[in-house]
Amino acid sequence: MSGATSNLEEKLKKGPDPILLTLFANRFMSVAEAMGRSLQQTAISTNIKERLDFSCALFAPDGDLVANAPFIPIHLGSMSFAVKYQMKLHGETLKEGDVLMTNSPHAGGSHLPDITIITPVFDTGSKEIIFFTASRGHHADIGGILPGSMPPTSVNIFEEGANVESFKIVDGGVFNSEGLYEHMVEKPAQYPGSSGCRNIRDVESDLKAQIAANHKGIQLIHAIVDDYGLETVQEYMYHIRANAEMSVRSLLKDVAKRAGTNILSAVDYLDDGSPIRLSVEINEDEGSAVLDFEGTGFEVRGNLNAPISVVHSAVIYCMRAMLDLDIPLNAGCLVPLTIHIPKKSLLSPSRTAAVCGGNVLTSQRIVDVVLKAFHACAASQGCTNNLTFGAGGKDKDGKNIAGWGYYETIAGGSGAGSGWHGTDGVHTHITNTRIGDVEILERRYPVMIHRFGLREGSGGVGKWHGGEGVVREIEFLEPMQVSMLSERRTRQPYGMEGGGPGGLGRNTWIKQCREEDGDLDPENKDILERDINIGGGGAWGAPEGTKKGDREHVAAWEPRGSIAERAAAQAAF
Repeated sequence: MSGATSNLEEKLKKGPDPILLTLFANRFMSVAEAMGRSLQQTAISTNIKERLDFSCALFAPDGDLVANAPFIPIHLGSMSFAVKYQMKLHGETLKEGDVLMTNSPHAGGSHLPDITIITPVFDTGSKEIIFFTASRGHHADIGGILPGSMPPTSVNIFEEGANVESFKIVDGGVFNSEGLYEHMVEKPAQYPGSSGCRNIRDVESDLKAQIAANHKGIQLIHAIVDDYGLETVQEYMYHIRANAEMSVRSLLKDVAKRAGTNILSAVDYLDDGSPIRLSVEINEDEGSAVLDFEGTGFEVRGNLNAPISVVHSAVIYCMRAMLDLDIPLNAGCLVPLTIHIPKKSLLSPSRTAAVCGGNVLTSQRIVDVVLKAFHACAASQGCTNNLTFGAGGKDKDGKNIAGWGYYETIAGGSGAGSGWHGTDGVHTHITNTRIGDVEILERRYPVMIHRFGLREGSGGVGKWHGGEGVVREIEFLEPMQVSMLSERRTRQPYGMEGGGPGGLGRNTWIKQCREEDGDLDPENKDILERDINIGGGGAWGAPEGTKKGDREHVAAWEPRGSIAERAAAQAAF
């Protein structure tokens, strides 16, 4: 092995062939894309099959992210933490046919509904691990105090559902269904007020789809190795990572030059007033930077705490988004960066802290702060607007009742930039999912969508307007538990360079009472409606006499690259 390692080091010093560099970047990305197609086609839940709330990626033997398809940014940046954590736990005891499952925020997870499946890839000759394939999917219910496992009122992680640090879901090719039931149903139900997974059959089926997707990735990796040889494949794996590193170093040098200073800073706030503060010091000679979140608020009693892996996800997403290059997001983007996160802050919470909102809400605010510090664009609507509803839990004797849960994120307006208007009604930044289709939603669940469209006037006004938010009005036709987890209801998305802020979001309950006594009685199936108004994005630049209707007369930014291509492919289904 030492001879092979020495030979590889010599090749790395010579630098890559540009044609092969592009070829391997696309081959690696195609592996992740094929994994994603397999997962979508074999999953059964609305959340994964229709909403596409999942990610697939390829990792190096050391756990670093190599390549991914343009799935969910908050997944992709943190999955490397999960792979490395499992490597430390299991070391060299992993064998062919083993598959690991985890969702614990302490073990590199984002929040508990996001379950990660990790499969080692072994060389057919040496039997050493040469890659890892991994997939992460958001499962609509994994237990906890409310259906959907995204309770707005959770104050510790035990209220948010099953918390699995490490579980060998497949051991030597044998699926462990009994162990899965114990982890997903029995253990979470032990905590006061909490239920186990309310629909374990759907969760088990989707987990098997993730396992199959990982296996598809393994087959394709072996095909690449057969075509080019393991040494060449690994050589270009490192070249791709080095290329991403150099791209970010060039970006940092350029930012410091344009800003006229190597010190950047920004602060923004959650609705409860907790600050997220960032200072950036750029080394112009090296093209490196220190991102220091000192001054960020303390861990909160609610669920807006964000695990460290989520912070890194938000940062790596911002770096990749600011690059005007078509390269795969990978671990190289983080090499020039040193990230300091203060202990006991809401960005470095304790092991028992509630985190379900931190992954979907606080992460958006971290992105807002990073982009504000780099003066990249105005704030987007800044929230994933998490709606959950369902039924089931425990009966009066404390026994689990089979039930169901549904979860969706609702789009809003994106922020404008220098030269483009914000986009109306779109999922922004760390989320890249769809919303549930009205027809599918009404067919599968006891709900009716009365209104779903753009919220006119919610985007910031400026030379370049912020995108419009949306309105979604839902009628619930049966008794069920409904919850909404949201932000940007008291603090507007900021504008830049004199542009106006985006509009605030608003959640409204509309209750139909019985005429006899004016009471709402869920047992008699009175109607509940929820009117959700999502905020718009901030504007860029002073208005200069422009009106909202002028936006169609100005050339706007056009989406391009792999994300736009994936969106076009999805629309073609």
